[in-house]
Amino acid sequence: MTSGTSFRRVPYHLGIVMDGNGRWAQARGMPRLLGHRGGVNNIRPVLEASVGFGIKALTIYAFSTENWARPPAEVSGLMKLLSETIRRQLADLHANGVQIRHSGRMAGIEPGLQQQIRDALELTKNNQRIILNVAFNYGGRAEIVDAVRQIIQDGLKPDDVSEDVFARYLYTGGLPDPDLIIRTGGEYRLSNFLIWQAAYAEYYATPTFWPDFDKEELRRALQDFEDRDRRFGKVKTPS
Repeated sequence: MTSGTSFRRVPYHLGIVMDGNGRWAQARGMPRLLGHRGGVNNIRPVLEASVGFGIKALTIYAFSTENWARPPAEVSGLMKLLSETIRRQLADLHANGVQIRHSGRMAGIEPGLQQQIRDALELTKNNQRIILNVAFNYGGRAEIVDAVRQIIQDGLKPDDVSEDVFARYLYTGGLPDPDLIIRTGGEYRLSNFLIWQAAYAEYYATPTFWPDFDKEELRRALQDFEDRDRRFGKVKTPS
């Protein structure tokens, strides 16, 4: 993985809603699952490009809590794709300093795949080059509900709960909020992605389907981000 950036400012934490895999495949007369395979194969190049631009954390929306409602064959294929990708990529990602994290619920995931995920987290937990946070079986509302449940279970009093304390109970606890969220595939919905963490994230939508989203597409998004005036609710001070 290369390093270096041509931007004055880049996101520390980038989130990507990887949309358009199925439509990408259908436009080519292929089954939807081949589109998902194309999407999975595109993660590594974008991860490497992110390192090159100086991004320190990348959260990818891989499978939502709502995706269980898709046809069983597609869901099963997505689970097999993740398992296969871990087997093929884990050793090399670890050798390249990638720290893998998981955001989402383990419940519902097949036990063997759960163990693969846990093994990947344990193996890479001390790596520092870039964080690859995989939102798998993830939903922003479910995340908030799980955080509230854990706060109650831990016996915190109402006055003990601040925004900072609450954030530590989220799946992304310890990870800075995203600075930029990119959605591919031409849609403009949040789709239940990082709805607490993205309160002040910049958004960038592109019609490009995820399998075609490459380094140059990422560069365009980062250029747009660099040109944004981020005030976080404040009034810009005249120079």
